[in-house]
Amino acid sequence: MAKRREDCEEYEEPAGIFRTLIDWIVYILIIVVLTYVIITYVGQRTRVDGSSMETTLSDGDHLLVDKLSYRFKEPERYDIIVFPYKHEKNVYYIKRIIGLPGETVEIQGGYTYINGALLESDVFGAEVMASEDMSVTLGEEEYFVLGDNRNHSSDSREPSVGVISRKDIMGKAWVRIYPFDHLGVIKHS
Repeated sequence: MAKRREDCEEYEEPAGIFRTLIDWIVYILIIVVLTYVIITYVGQRTRVDGSSMETTLSDGDHLLVDKLSYRFKEPERYDIIVFPYKHEKNVYYIKRIIGLPGETVEIQGGYTYINGALLESDVFGAEVMASEDMSVTLGEEEYFVLGDNRNHSSDSREPSVGVISRKDIMGKAWVRIYPFDHLGVIKHS
């Protein structure tokens, strides 16, 4: 006896195959669009390369960068930020904000002064800076950044980095995701 089409479990109408294919394409497009939105506007993974942020961050640490919070509030002193290096494409620096817009940042005798006052709570640098004395008055949208490992950091003290414009701040270091034994939210102050 011949089986009818309805009785065959494996038979699928061409319209059903087409519908399944369309469903998969839509599903993949949704994933691609959501991934783009998250990476562009919400967060991004990055890796620390070098020792300029020791002991807070170590070479090889993998971080998630919060790209959303600075859309609603301004960066604050001691925030650890990520920004592009001006002289090399696809190279990003990670440093700590020390000077805020409108402030005068001075480095004298290896110590940091903000508007003439010693930055007492600047406990991130492990040693006194071996740096030339300097003074910089920041513009409305400018930030002065230093690495925590002051004597081994390319930061705002160097002309190749200089002061950081607000528009160039990609985001704030948020969570260390690797190595797993250091997994957790990054403390900024």
